[in-house]
Amino acid sequence: MYFYLPTKIYSERDCVINYAAEWTSLGSHALIVTGTSSAYNGSLSDVTEALKKNGTVYSIFNQIEENPSVETVMKARDFGIEEQADFVIGIGGGSPMDAAKAVALMIAHRDREADFLYEAGSDEALPVVEVPTTCGTGSEATPYAILTIHEKRMKLGIPHRIFPRYALIDGKYLKNASRSLLVHTAVDALGHYIESYINTNTTDFSRMLCTYGMELWSACKNVLIGAPASEQDLDRLMTTAAIAGMAISHTGTSLPHGLSYYLTYEKGIPHGKAVGYFLPGYLDQASPLVCRKVLHLAGFPDLQYFRSFMHQLIGRAEMEEELMDQAVKGLMANPVKLKNAPYPVTEEVLYQICRMAN
Repeated sequence: MYFYLPTKIYSERDCVINYAAEWTSLGSHALIVTGTSSAYNGSLSDVTEALKKNGTVYSIFNQIEENPSVETVMKARDFGIEEQADFVIGIGGGSPMDAAKAVALMIAHRDREADFLYEAGSDEALPVVEVPTTCGTGSEATPYAILTIHEKRMKLGIPHRIFPRYALIDGKYLKNASRSLLVHTAVDALGHYIESYINTNTTDFSRMLCTYGMELWSACKNVLIGAPASEQDLDRLMTTAAIAGMAISHTGTSLPHGLSYYLTYEKGIPHGKAVGYFLPGYLDQASPLVCRKVLHLAGFPDLQYFRSFMHQLIGRAEMEEELMDQAVKGLMANPVKLKNAPYPVTEEVLYQICRMAN
């Protein structure tokens, strides 16, 4: 077994400001990589205030779309080079945080073209700081970056492992989040736990994270079905996302994530929601003992109850046969995801998982 997490994590109210002298010292010119929401939830103003107070110059690239593309990463890379940035700050959900890692990689390899993103090679990148504003991806605690490749009509993780230097986690950024955003991102975090626990790469260390994290997730899941969210609930949701990120840093994800990419690309379904559709089927294929253990940790009495809960929360996938065929055949050609499932995976197994999503 091994455990490796070189990211320094601060999780508390106002941590962006409280530890500014430390994280702003990573360089002299920060490239902020973000979307539009950071301007409204207070995260961007906190980051820029911290940079100003510590005399650090910054430039903002705020054009990161949901499920960022290779083209957008390269556009941000070129902007960062032009601005002479020497470290990168990702602010937002998984899309800006993943993009920030890819941009940091490509600025460090400024002589390379976009195809380098998917070539095995150096992981050297500019230092990265992540400020999450959603409660699902856990990208602030992982080395992964998932990008959209329009040419292949697919989302795919880059092979380079880029851990952030700092993760600054503050539940207050969820205060004005829509219920759908909370639901979709929290379901993504649960998917990380389930796919990490039921995984060929699982260890006592990764399962330790999953055990505590799923119990914490269970303690605030009523917020997802409409209960008022306290500050403690928001902090817990942020914490569960980070811990789930730590877990998948050591195991990777598996079949639900692999299948979800097709729904997200072809039907525009948000990532976490798409992952959630396939969790009951993934559990159903695991050994009964492991399935019961996971359900217990997450606060569900049995698989049928869990499936009903997910249908209530996110609906049904309503996958057409053509899309189901595309997802199954595509995933069968993805050895990285297949090898992480701790049971034999055939086309029929994948079809069964897809049918349980409908």
